[in-house]
Amino acid sequence: MYGIAGERRLFEWEVPWLPGYENSKPVRVGNAAATQLQLDVYGEVADAMHQARKRQSSVSEQSAAIERDWISYLEQIWMEPDEGIWEIRGERQQFTHSKVMAWVAVDRAIKDFEHFKLAGPLARWRALRDEIHKHVCQHGFNPRVGTFVQSYGSTALDASLLLIPLVGFLPASDPRVVATVEAIERKLVVDGFVMRYDLEKSDDGVAGDEATFLLCSFWLVDCLIMLGRRDDALNLFNRLLNVRNDLGLLAEEYDPISGRQLGDFPQAFSHIGLVNSAVNLSRAIAPLSQRTDTEPSEVAA
Repeated sequence: MYGIAGERRLFEWEVPWLPGYENSKPVRVGNAAATQLQLDVYGEVADAMHQARKRQSSVSEQSAAIERDWISYLEQIWMEPDEGIWEIRGERQQFTHSKVMAWVAVDRAIKDFEHFKLAGPLARWRALRDEIHKHVCQHGFNPRVGTFVQSYGSTALDASLLLIPLVGFLPASDPRVVATVEAIERKLVVDGFVMRYDLEKSDDGVAGDEATFLLCSFWLVDCLIMLGRRDDALNLFNRLLNVRNDLGLLAEEYDPISGRQLGDFPQAFSHIGLVNSAVNLSRAIAPLSQRTDTEPSEVAA
């Protein structure tokens, strides 16, 4: 993480004399997330490179060397707890999503090195990919509640679990995935919109409530498409479109009770979710089929 002027030393401090927007204390300068461990980042970068390389005829040795190094590093740290996708301020946890994205990092590296015939320890990576997959299925799925859970040993749900089928970790038709999506619909959906997680069961180190998270709601749209529930996906998508302001822009969150957009504005993640879901619903060569390496017909019925 770098500052807007290229700074590499980033620290966070509070400004106690400022009330913040609508008294939303504390006002902070900087971002403590700069010091956090977020294992999911490796998967996101590897997947972005994998998608970009689909239009390339070759991969540079410099690019391959960088990927070999970070997979080697990930091999050493993937079992560690981290702060996860939501950059929690509480204690580090064994987040299921983080482990899934570690699997994504290794999976995409294997596919690229195989396709472009790059030199790398593929046998070891394949064993690592299998190990991570088995570990997540064993510890990230809680048979007592019948769903994947936010972190190992937890009973809490998390909207990031919606990414399990979206990144190709398991097919949407897997009973564990179906049960998880349906449980999220029952327990994390407020007036049709998706919360990131259950605040009463999740220790994120931050006091107070929050509104629904728009990106998570678009993830649900995509999962519904994969489950063949196109009408439900389209209805939710249209509800999300109606949340936009007069310029067609979205914030980070939406409060269905007050009918207000909240949080960072405009939020890139929300718009990425909107574009992906729109293309997925179009039945064209959609992000779902690209990211999971499946044919469009396999994604949406």
